Amino acid sequence: MPGADAAPADRDPGLQPERTRLAWRRTTLSGTVVAVLAVKAALHGGATTVPVLAAAALCCALWLAFVRIAHGRIRALAAASRPPAITPPRATAATLCILALAVCGALLVL
Repeated sequence: MPGADAAPADRDPGLQPERTRLAWRRTTLSGTVVAVLAVKAALHGGATTVPVLAAAALCCALWLAFVRIAHGRIRALAAASRPPAITPPRATAATLCILALAVCGALLVL
C-alpha cells in the first residue's frame, strides 16, 4: 500500500477554530432566546410581583454575563491561528450562567 509506512502527519486543525466560534455564537443566540422569552412570559400577564420581576432581571443579568464570557472567547479564537484552551474558571462560569438562565426561564414560564 502506498504510504502505509509513512509517519502520521501532525494534526491539521482545519476549520476547528471557526466551528468553535460558530458554536459559541449559537449558544449565545440560544441564551438570548431563553432570556427574551422568559422576560416576555413574566411581563405578558402584567406581572407586578417582586419575585417575578426579580427573576426577569436575573435572567437579563445572567444573559449579559454569558455574552461577556462568550464574546471574550470568540475574540480569542479569532485572534490566533492556534488559540489557547479555555480556562476552567471561564468554562465553569459559562456553564453555570447557561444552567441558571435555563432554570430562571423555566421558573418564569411555570
